[in-house]
Amino acid sequence: MKRVLAIFAVDMRRFLRYRSNVFFVFIFPMLLVLLLGATFGAGADARVGAHVAGDGGPLTDGLLDALDGADDLEVVRFSSQSRLVDAVQRGDVDAGLVVPGGYDEALAAGEQVEIGYLARPDATSRLVRQAVTGLVDAHAAPVRAAQVAASTGAGSFEEALGVARVAAAGGGPVEVRSFEVGDSVLAEFEGLGRFDLVAAQELVLFVFLTSLAGSAALLETRRLGMGRRMLSTPAGPGQILTGVAAGRLGVGLIQGGYIMAGTLIVFGVSWGDPLGATALLVAFTLVGAAAGMLMGSIFTSEQQAGGLGVLLGLGLAAFGGAMVPIEVFPDGLVTAAHVTPHAWALDGFAELVRRDGTIVDILPELGALLAFAAVLLAVGARRLRRTLTA
Repeated sequence: MKRVLAIFAVDMRRFLRYRSNVFFVFIFPMLLVLLLGATFGAGADARVGAHVAGDGGPLTDGLLDALDGADDLEVVRFSSQSRLVDAVQRGDVDAGLVVPGGYDEALAAGEQVEIGYLARPDATSRLVRQAVTGLVDAHAAPVRAAQVAASTGAGSFEEALGVARVAAAGGGPVEVRSFEVGDSVLAEFEGLGRFDLVAAQELVLFVFLTSLAGSAALLETRRLGMGRRMLSTPAGPGQILTGVAAGRLGVGLIQGGYIMAGTLIVFGVSWGDPLGATALLVAFTLVGAAAGMLMGSIFTSEQQAGGLGVLLGLGLAAFGGAMVPIEVFPDGLVTAAHVTPHAWALDGFAELVRRDGTIVDILPELGALLAFAAVLLAVGARRLRRTLTA
């Protein structure tokens, strides 16, 4: 055990010796949480700008009132489309809606109407789009029913619209499937603090990325012949591999624990059940440490590990929902994203933070992460043992 701890201590000192590592482990994650949380974080109603081209009418006003009446949306009207575009670009509103002129007349005539949607390429805009689309569809359902009734000679459009709305409200023969924004996409993030969502994403991103980047230290060990020198001591290959794995695990746990504690103290981030959050961190860090060991046994130079490690880490993070909330992914992509450990870890944090779950509720996520770690550790340790003894 003393030999394992000695190898672990040396590995930790080597990692912390580089100032760039200290910056990316302790400073940069907190800065990114601050920046992303302040810019895109939850905690307030989404602001949707709206411009009506023309005089509008009852149907136009009804649509905007339906949007403004949603629990998580606030509609801000603009007198011109150019002002609306500027507001979206500057971030004064989260998205913009352009209702074309003659909206009421076109619907009454049974025509199809296109409503313009303006947004920035960020996660908030994607969430707002899903909410707005659902509300527009719900508002349009009675209109479509009235169009069909009027086209078959069952009365005027106005009369048919009144009947359709009454039937929809009373659950009559006209079935209207409504999409309540408070019960769907945005409701998933209701009650979250401004930094709660991005904190979990950045923790998953940086713990895994740092673990992959740490594979450069293993390559340095191979290049300098330190592995062969350690083998010449009483320490066996198993103890050396355990010490190396402990070093990778230690860096990840220190960084993850720092992000958790720092965001809790500085930003008031909620991590849910402490036991569950700690278990998730340990399990995910095990995955990162195992992946770092595997990369350290496959790559041939520190430069290769640094470049490809960062690329791989960022790619897996994006695909696994650590950059854009996985809730905005299409269903098929959500399923595919779970080939990454990131998606499982974020599912676990979502259960703890958003649904007040406990460690019992995240047992499937913990099991999946431990399975990732076991496979990667087995393959990585085998290959690393071969390279160290070569």
